[in-house]
Amino acid sequence: MATPSRRHLADRTSELRPFLAMEVMERAFRMEDAGIDVVHLEIGEPAESPPRAASDAVARALAEGETAYSDSRGLRSLREAIAADYDGRFGVRVDPERIIVTSGTSPALLLAFSLLIDPGDEVVVPAPVYPCYPNFIRFCGGVPVFVPTEAENGFAIDLDRIAEAVSPRTRAILVNSPCNPTGAIQTRATLEGLAHWGLPILSDEIYDGLTYDDRKVASASELEADTFVFDGFSKRYAMTGFRLGWAVVPDWATRPLQTMQQNFFISANRFVQHAGIAALKEGGPDVERMRLGYQRKRDLLVGGLRRLGFGVPRVPDGAFYVLADARSFGADSRDLAEVLLERARVGTTPGIDFGPEAEGMLRFCYAVEEEAIEEALSRLEPVLNELRADTQRKSEREEEG
Repeated sequence: MATPSRRHLADRTSELRPFLAMEVMERAFRMEDAGIDVVHLEIGEPAESPPRAASDAVARALAEGETAYSDSRGLRSLREAIAADYDGRFGVRVDPERIIVTSGTSPALLLAFSLLIDPGDEVVVPAPVYPCYPNFIRFCGGVPVFVPTEAENGFAIDLDRIAEAVSPRTRAILVNSPCNPTGAIQTRATLEGLAHWGLPILSDEIYDGLTYDDRKVASASELEADTFVFDGFSKRYAMTGFRLGWAVVPDWATRPLQTMQQNFFISANRFVQHAGIAALKEGGPDVERMRLGYQRKRDLLVGGLRRLGFGVPRVPDGAFYVLADARSFGADSRDLAEVLLERARVGTTPGIDFGPEAEGMLRFCYAVEEEAIEEALSRLEPVLNELRADTQRKSEREEEG
């Protein structure tokens, strides 16, 4: 009789792909440990500080002993503040009972996918795509069905392509606006078009508030449809390490999601939730200051990348990323990112991290200091010139052969 293996891994773990932005960052950390200076443009980590009111609220909550569990759905006062925020931003009345507070937006997404997907079910996903989405879907036994978008038209979702992708096994349509990695903002008409099929709309709006050139974001919370709206404090309020997010969900989903939250995560940290309340009530001026700064940094980075030979057909409308065409320097984005990290000491994210549609591209984050952007461009220029020359020589040899 065979001895059972004691090192068995669940099959679903093999469905997960490494998160390359994190892989590059962790490689950069090892270089820094060895005394090598690296400019980090690979990860969506704001260099700005959180609103002072949020940090003060955490310290005050800890001092006052706010360290116990909360309601699994989140503090009532935080859910009421989130509801008031939707009223203020979109004129939408959200019942606090429909809000689930989570330890970051990622757990909220994982809960929703777990709720909606059985093995073999499909989720329609516009691409290029934030790499964790398909990993969540696959981990739940589902199948991501990718719908390409193009840089030339601002990565707008094509509703005809969505129609071709919807099947009897489709359980949801995912949208991310403003988008990571493209910075694209989808219109209200597009969101209404996505609701046409009567499927749940999963709308990740974590970058809302970070929009430029007077562009406004339409929220799926405004639709008369089954919508799951995900948001949080990491990006808009520069509170990545606080790990605090939420989901606004349909009435029929509240109880099963609450049960899942109770079992899987218990509740978000109580003292951190007080930081969320403070950020919503007092952090508006900080967000506006950061937004204006990001717009300047976006223009600085886009101009520099174009000068260096990257393709950037459209300036991003939101978030804080530029997804740039890098094929004049090399077709393999992972190899290119590794070369730039090793030789230029600049961290970038390979386009392949965001799906085959983004291969040959690199993503750059401009939520850093302006000096870091300028230093990165300076470091990249000589290395890119060498790579471009190598690519041209290789192309000439292939033509001669």
